[in-house]
Amino acid sequence: MTDPNATLLAASLWPDPAARPAPAPGAAPAAYEPEHYAVPEDVPAGEGTRRRSAQADDGRRRNLSYPPAPEPLPHPVADNHTHLDLQDGRVQVSVRDAADAAALAGVGGLVQVGCDVPSSRFAVAAAEADPRVLAAVALHPNEAPKLAAAGTLDEALAAIRSLGEHERVRAFGETGLDYYRTEGEGREHQKRSFREHIRFAQETGKALQIHDRDAHADVVAVLLEEGAPERTVFHCFSGDEELARTCNEHGWYMSFSGTVTFKNSHDLKAALRTARPELVLTETDAPFLTPHPYRGRPNASYVVNYTVRGMAGILEQELEPLCERLWANTLEVYGPF
Repeated sequence: MTDPNATLLAASLWPDPAARPAPAPGAAPAAYEPEHYAVPEDVPAGEGTRRRSAQADDGRRRNLSYPPAPEPLPHPVADNHTHLDLQDGRVQVSVRDAADAAALAGVGGLVQVGCDVPSSRFAVAAAEADPRVLAAVALHPNEAPKLAAAGTLDEALAAIRSLGEHERVRAFGETGLDYYRTEGEGREHQKRSFREHIRFAQETGKALQIHDRDAHADVVAVLLEEGAPERTVFHCFSGDEELARTCNEHGWYMSFSGTVTFKNSHDLKAALRTARPELVLTETDAPFLTPHPYRGRPNASYVVNYTVRGMAGILEQELEPLCERLWANTLEVYGPF
């Protein structure tokens, strides 16, 4: 099942076991502890950097400590979608430190994703700075109406298309449709931006990462109308068995985040069981969507380890072959790190 080239690449990214520090029981990786606080030096926080709120949606103050460092996975996996430029908790972690902490947990690579032009530039800089990081660039669907109102949507789309030429950019994303916060004319601007990103992916032969929130039917309709790129990924898959069957039919990838481990995520668990194994990916969407039992706390790439373990339980599958499959699928979508 595993491509020999994928195994060789995994070995090259896997840290020397003898060099692994032993974290204190129950402690987060050192880079995520408050006393380690430092401004990143390898890729400094730029204009695209934002900070996640310290309050939960219900107004209560969140637990701002990071989850404890898990035991390493038996084979590397990748975090297929993260936002290193979004700060959370009481620390500011460099790209290098984030990738180091991930590697020690068995996460051999990560895809840094842009949501606007500044954060897409950050993604490129991060991928240039560390060989374990790949970039995706795009305008988040909720950005499209704002840019259209300001008269700068075309300019922003052109900037994304230009960034997409970079060798370390392997996908256009996250793009798509978000009907949770957008209605009326704003949805038309989202569709226009989505169609342009599909065209960019088709022109460059790169993957497409889709943000789909409360818009399953329209996302599928646009993909079928425009012709989905060969490697199309539903980031933070939020559908049910029906959408999973649609993805199976068309060969679209489904990337499962920590939400699949939530106690009430019955539809997501059913979708994961329905998905063809060769179309399954995993991600954090960090700093959001931290898996059970650390829901609500800050998320980071090393934490995808817990999601993968949860997926193995849901699928009633041994952990190592699942990790091997997830890694191979990542390389199929994004190419080598």
